Amino acid sequence: MNAFNQYLNENKQRFLDELLELLKIPSISADPAYANEVHKMAQATAEHMRQLGLDAVELIPTEGHPIVYGEKMVDPKAPTVLVYGHYDVQPADPLALWDNPPFEPVVKKTPIHPEGAIFARGACDDKGQFFMHFKAYETMLHNGGVPCNVKFMIEGEEEVGSVHLEHFCKENKKKLACDVVLISDTSIIDNKTPSLTVGLRGLCYMEVEVTGPNRDLHSGVYGGAVANPINVLCDMIASLHDKKRRITVEGFYDDVDKVSSKERAMMNEAPFNEKDYMKDLHVSGLLGEKGYTTLERTGIRPTLDVNGIWGGYTGEGAKTVLPSKAFAKISMRLVPNQKSKKIEKLFQKHFESIAPEYVKVKVKALHGGEAAVVPTTSVEYKAAEKAMEASFGKKPLPQRGGGSIPIVAMFEEVLHAHSVLMGFGLDSDDIHSPNEHYGLFNYYKGIETIPYFYQYYADMKKK
Repeated sequence: MNAFNQYLNENKQRFLDELLELLKIPSISADPAYANEVHKMAQATAEHMRQLGLDAVELIPTEGHPIVYGEKMVDPKAPTVLVYGHYDVQPADPLALWDNPPFEPVVKKTPIHPEGAIFARGACDDKGQFFMHFKAYETMLHNGGVPCNVKFMIEGEEEVGSVHLEHFCKENKKKLACDVVLISDTSIIDNKTPSLTVGLRGLCYMEVEVTGPNRDLHSGVYGGAVANPINVLCDMIASLHDKKRRITVEGFYDDVDKVSSKERAMMNEAPFNEKDYMKDLHVSGLLGEKGYTTLERTGIRPTLDVNGIWGGYTGEGAKTVLPSKAFAKISMRLVPNQKSKKIEKLFQKHFESIAPEYVKVKVKALHGGEAAVVPTTSVEYKAAEKAMEASFGKKPLPQRGGGSIPIVAMFEEVLHAHSVLMGFGLDSDDIHSPNEHYGLFNYYKGIETIPYFYQYYADMKKK
């Protein structure tokens, strides 16, 4: 391992420069205008695989964006690790809130990252994190070899729900056969407190449309006489929570997994300072479901949030218009036992039922996925735990994450393989937000830690 660290130290600048080049590619999967850039990023990812000497490197077409695949089978008796990541990124809007252009990466110091952080869209989610695996593989390759068979599957549609990945996995079970799926698309508690994600929430993402009059109207001539769809939509959205911040959709909580008091107590042992949390966000108070702590609200409780709302005139200056339509995008984070398709139907039925007679509503499902819980007793988890302990100098804490990676449950079902969620980002890295960033400490710490996982996993599987 000393040789690994020496190789890392000797190549730090190159490892950084290579990542910065990838971050310049605006691979925004949600916007068709960027389709060529997404494909360019796929080609760049495949080229890096070829430079690593991987076999069977290919861009596999789907009905959406391609999946990039490569492998190196070193020993039929060795365990096989399937590394999953995604090369697509979120839209960068609103651009005005970025301190530097989102696809012109810069490195600068911050209070949380005194050694420097990379500021760019995709720096943490997930280009920086999947690229750690490429550089860790290179490090092992130049220092004794890789003790496991390795398969890389880097997709281009994670940010739009991985809509074609399940079909691909079902059609390619033999190609993807593995003992474990290794994913770095999550976070640690902080740079002094390592953690492994053992739970993820599911997702149900909807879009709603409220229509009033058959055209936009003059708000002076018609205001006060005709229902304003934006006003109505706001009232409907406000009714989706009660005074205790519980979601009012009938049946929403029927299948919610009840977490034991023991596990809740363990969750709240994680280092967390509410005042620092609020200070970082520049808020003077927190709001959430009554009866639960902040860590519980983001880890084990379902949520409903408006992700975007629009309608009427939003340009410069004034236009006194009563709009014909109003829209909103609404996401629901789900916990174990809740099923996204069931929640989708419950939400649609509820939203249609609360619409007043003077408007019409349409409800459309965009995408969804299931929650996942990772066992902490498996060989895979123990190897990851030992790897983090080796690099950080302390045992990582198991932590339930508030985000969603729907494909984790799918991998379990289709490939019959557990996932290890060994991410190195921080919750404060502003993923999906302006000024997304990824600490240099975290990037290099991932490259340092991953080889430990391979070594420990190979050793444990021999026993």
